[in-house]
Amino acid sequence: MAETRTVRRSVSLPTPVARRVKALVKTKKTSENRVLVELIESGLEAKEKEKERFFDLAAQLTRAKSSAEQTKLKEELARLTFGD
Repeated sequence: MAETRTVRRSVSLPTPVARRVKALVKTKKTSENRVLVELIESGLEAKEKEKERFFDLAAQLTRAKSSAEQTKLKEELARLTFGD
């Protein structure tokens, strides 16, 4: 098994975010570093899933036969791209 290297980073958090992180530290009874790593990993996974969903919808759009289905897929792609 390959050894996992770590890279030290310094980040500045807005006060409300720092408070939420601190609350998670107390709840989970773990280190602030561990909580931040978990949050970053979760965020990266969510972004990857969002990207996969986008490409899946784009593929469905290219295969869609009816204009109603195309419109629905275009609207969903727009929401993913630009938000609600």
